[in-house]
Amino acid sequence: MEPNGILPLWKEPGMTSHDCVFRLRKILRTKKVGHTGTLDPQVDGVLPICLGRSTKVAEYITDQGKTYEAEVLIGFSTETEDAEGAVVARDTSEKTITRKQLEAVLKSLTGEIQQIPPMYSAVKVDGRKLYEYARKGQTVERPVRTVQIDSIELLGEADAWSGQNIRFRIRIRCGKGTYIRTLAVQIGEALGYPAHMSQLTRTQSGSFTQEQCVTLAEVEEIAQNGDIGSILQPLAYGLSAFPFEEIPADLLFGIKNGQVLEEHPALKAEPLVVFTYQGEPAALYKRHPDKPGKMKPEKMFGFPPTDEV
Repeated sequence: MEPNGILPLWKEPGMTSHDCVFRLRKILRTKKVGHTGTLDPQVDGVLPICLGRSTKVAEYITDQGKTYEAEVLIGFSTETEDAEGAVVARDTSEKTITRKQLEAVLKSLTGEIQQIPPMYSAVKVDGRKLYEYARKGQTVERPVRTVQIDSIELLGEADAWSGQNIRFRIRIRCGKGTYIRTLAVQIGEALGYPAHMSQLTRTQSGSFTQEQCVTLAEVEEIAQNGDIGSILQPLAYGLSAFPFEEIPADLLFGIKNGQVLEEHPALKAEPLVVFTYQGEPAALYKRHPDKPGKMKPEKMFGFPPTDEV
């Protein structure tokens, strides 16, 4: 039987997100596998994987907030903005940075901020990914993006850091599309020094946490024991950012058939509402973009096959 649900995977360093999907297809013997947001090969952390019909909710998990723990290195910058790239600028002076200075910089980078995506990234310009230009030694104008930084917490107890190269760790809660390596460079710029992100771990993705996660080796062992269902979260878990409403009797026929209907009160404050049938997600509705006071289906998840509505 094909597995259905969301697998909270702990991606280990050295693998791409696609590598993880490829391995899981083999382990679970299913083609319907999709990840919920790319992690660079050197980054480890939480990578929810959607299986079976739960692939329909992958985009909503991707859109939810993330939490990262990163190490920032002040002293030199790289072409990739992380530890993998060649050094492009270096400051060998003896530096001292106080906790007060650093916390002021982190506060200034909290909220809505502007970022320019790194050349070594998957952002597309004129139909090509930026890293494709970068690998050919080409530089193109990159779009400025607005991203949301909910909080940046300075980890550790030190009152000051000194040396030619200074390292410190931070915890970042942020929205979709944030580049933590670019944030590390921005922190360095605000302090007046070249910098890069020397290490990164994603500790939370949407409602999925590090404590829930399993490694590929653990997935393989659990699958061999025939107990894969024990580590899967239901499709509904991937929609937990939205309100849930059981379908009222008078809307049952209309929602089952994906009709445009009168707007549900829950959509006054939320962009989407999950309609459930017998407690299970059946349809995702949104405000109609062209018909005020109406709503239309965003995605249908289906009703039980024996249902007669």
